[in-house]
Amino acid sequence: MQVFEGIISDRGSKYAVSGGPCADETAAKAFVKALLRRKKFAKATHHSWGLLTSSGPLKNDDGEAGAGMVILRMLEREGLQDEIVVVTRWYGGKHLGGDRFRHVQDAVRYYLERRDAIDA
Repeated sequence: MQVFEGIISDRGSKYAVSGGPCADETAAKAFVKALLRRKKFAKATHHSWGLLTSSGPLKNDDGEAGAGMVILRMLEREGLQDEIVVVTRWYGGKHLGGDRFRHVQDAVRYYLERRDAIDA
């Protein structure tokens, strides 16, 4: 499990991104559960995730409507299968509108860039 905290901050909202090997929905739920064992992450507002498996795409918006699909699209473009990416948001009290999708994209991009660096 790779976790990158404090990568984006906007109007009080803060973002983190996490990821790691994952093969199916059961493993995805276990991954998120493990993330929530961290006290800081347990207090977060949203844990949106996406995962491409051999049996199809899986996602969960966790109340951040559309975020899971944004993550899935980016994973499809990368051709990244069997690896979950979770974008965590701590709501800061102000609505971000469409900027929240840009932040989800930026968080996933952040993960993918560092993941590639680690794998190289």
